[in-house]
Amino acid sequence: LGRPFWVDDALFDIDRHLHRVELGPPGDERSLAEAAGAVASRPLERDRPLWEMWAVEGLADGHVALIVKMRHSTIDGVSGANLMGRLFQLQPRAGSVPASLGPWRPRRQPGQMALLGRSLQGHLEAPVDMAGLVPRTARRLGVLLWRRGRPRGGGPAATRPFTAPRVSFNATITGRRSVAFSDVSLADVKKVTEAHGVTVNDVVTAVVGGSLRRYLLDHGELPHQALIAAVPVSVHREAADAKGVTKVSVMFSNLGTDIEDPVARLRVVAAANARAKDVQRMVGADTLVQWAQHFWLNGLSLGARLYSDLHLADHHPVVHNLVLSNVFGPPIPLYLAEARLAAIYPLGPIMDGAGLNVTVISREDRMGFGIVSCPDLVPSVWDLADAVPEALGELVGGRPSAR
Repeated sequence: LGRPFWVDDALFDIDRHLHRVELGPPGDERSLAEAAGAVASRPLERDRPLWEMWAVEGLADGHVALIVKMRHSTIDGVSGANLMGRLFQLQPRAGSVPASLGPWRPRRQPGQMALLGRSLQGHLEAPVDMAGLVPRTARRLGVLLWRRGRPRGGGPAATRPFTAPRVSFNATITGRRSVAFSDVSLADVKKVTEAHGVTVNDVVTAVVGGSLRRYLLDHGELPHQALIAAVPVSVHREAADAKGVTKVSVMFSNLGTDIEDPVARLRVVAAANARAKDVQRMVGADTLVQWAQHFWLNGLSLGARLYSDLHLADHHPVVHNLVLSNVFGPPIPLYLAEARLAAIYPLGPIMDGAGLNVTVISREDRMGFGIVSCPDLVPSVWDLADAVPEALGELVGGRPSAR
């Protein structure tokens, strides 16, 4: 009768969420990525809180990895980065068990009358919310349409969904997942930002565009039209009143994959990102989150199943080619017990029609690129990961690409 909401699991058992696995030789990054892909391929059990953590041993140099898997309905990029503050410390510490806080007691779950009252309250509040939301959204869209042909400073028009070219990973996905990692110098990224007067996010977008250009050229499917990325945007500040929801909006970025010269690609990406931010401001960063509060969730769930079962993503115009996310991570060393955090590789979700996700996070003086794909659509995801440092190197050197 009403919207779902979170309650404590009265039967919570942490042993159902924590797991351990040991890799066989050689225990390198590719072995770790294979283990992460296997974890990502397994659906989370719906009879318990939607998260799990895997401790991975057997890595080279005595390293230990943690694979943390959480349903996207429970967490987004910003809250995921904040979670690290709960898991790690600023100093190495022998014996990581915290002081006891006493036995945990779940909050009492609401009874049938409380559920009915909550549903009734939601239905009474919805018309009031909509009375303000509809004209506000209409006004913002009107301004957007009026300025559509008047880009700031004569720059490019906004990148629009449903205009992306179709490539191999823009199809219906299967349940399998493959993972690859890449790691680059944050100092090199900042060197490019200072040399060209752009942002870190512009450089990350251009690097991903260069990597995809190289990958698609090597696989003989580079389209003449630039690929488009859907970029999640945090709206934690704007949607502070929204409780128990993932607080993200989205903007669309031109990746410049149709441009050979890496510096020219960076300039086009920076201009397109500036225009996308203008659109985001005009529409209102929190508009999507506000409308999501009034979606008919059962209908959305049924529609999503039909969309996947009928392979509709294979037939309509491509909304966007991939999801690209960039998250600010810890600028200082972090520790778990006596072990120092050596690398972070964030992994994001893929979906029908966009079977590739690239998520980036900074850590001290490095940037970690985590790539997730459907191996039935992207059979050689490590080729894309290996192209990341090459694409950044072209920008650092300011030299034209050989491709």
